[in-house]
Amino acid sequence: MTAGAAAVAEVPDWRGAVASAARVVVKVGSSSLTTRDGGIDDERVRALVDALAARVRAGSEVVLVSSGAIAAGLAPLGLRRRPRDLATQQAAASVGQGMLMHRYTSAFEGHGVRVGQVLLTAEDVIRRSHYRNAQRTLYRLLALGVLPVVNENDTVATHEIRFGDNDRLAALVAQLVHADALVLLSDVDGLYDGNPRNPGAKLIPEVANASALDDVDVGGVGSSVGTGGMVTKVEAARIATGAGIPTLLAAAADAGRALGGDPVGTVFAAWGRRRSTRLLWLAHATAPRGRLRLDAGAVRAVVERSASLLPAGVTAVEGEFAAGDPVELVDEKGHAVARGLVNFDATELPGLLGRSTHELAADLGPAYEREVVHRDDLVVLSR
Repeated sequence: MTAGAAAVAEVPDWRGAVASAARVVVKVGSSSLTTRDGGIDDERVRALVDALAARVRAGSEVVLVSSGAIAAGLAPLGLRRRPRDLATQQAAASVGQGMLMHRYTSAFEGHGVRVGQVLLTAEDVIRRSHYRNAQRTLYRLLALGVLPVVNENDTVATHEIRFGDNDRLAALVAQLVHADALVLLSDVDGLYDGNPRNPGAKLIPEVANASALDDVDVGGVGSSVGTGGMVTKVEAARIATGAGIPTLLAAAADAGRALGGDPVGTVFAAWGRRRSTRLLWLAHATAPRGRLRLDAGAVRAVVERSASLLPAGVTAVEGEFAAGDPVELVDEKGHAVARGLVNFDATELPGLLGRSTHELAADLGPAYEREVVHRDDLVVLSR
């Protein structure tokens, strides 16, 4: 074999990695499950279930992250489109979630596959005990041969519904369960180098690294029944591939081919390494409740030495938060450099700033000889 041939042979087969993944997370969007009127499309559900059940029969563990609860509740409530107000969104989710799970349960039952519902919010996983509980539940379901169907808990969620989508959730769940691959299914057949509606736009079959996306126009939001778009899918791919998980974006109609390794959609090469699950959630699934401004020395300690944040390095406190809440750590120019779980309330911190822990312990007691943010509860952000 020539040197050139050897180099080609060493290029990872990322589609093959998706096809052979022992544990795969599959996300499907609302528009891929519903009719134009917003009701659940039984044929689409069956087609998806057939593809996933085939993967289970082949020996893989599958976790399904499914949108569609709010969309499924539109028609029964006489709503023509996704409502804008939170209360009606929650009502639609309440009606639609049961309907959606009933369809999944019935369809998978025909293949002898049991399913279990897991509803998550970001609040469930930013605290250590909560995210470990979510992880244990998913692991136990898989060990029992159950296919978990995951969705955001839209009935009670607040910021999550207004913000977002299940693409990011799927990427985080893939990390949570240590998946070997992530497959994002939607009503588009892959990533294009421009708006796919425009003549001349070309499908990008493979994204080799994060920088390859710098010049790609990923557009805006998605369909009238969903909240995602190409932006959220690319962000999900960034999260997953940055954690070492290859990701495939394809049309829901091509689910079977995508899971089988056929040349459909866009595959994103895994480039990063797995990191602490909790830190991944902290970086991507939390909404900061406030900001701590750091001096230059504290920024260097946190970013370069992975040190804990001490009171002496904090120059200002912004926002309202309680001990245990996520906060952003910003430099002197206001740029976010890290995120962490704070050990003090916002009202308590101002009196501690600029002082050493030994001094605070002497004046206020041993309970104050602790970090503002411990390094185990801190993640450095890309700059």
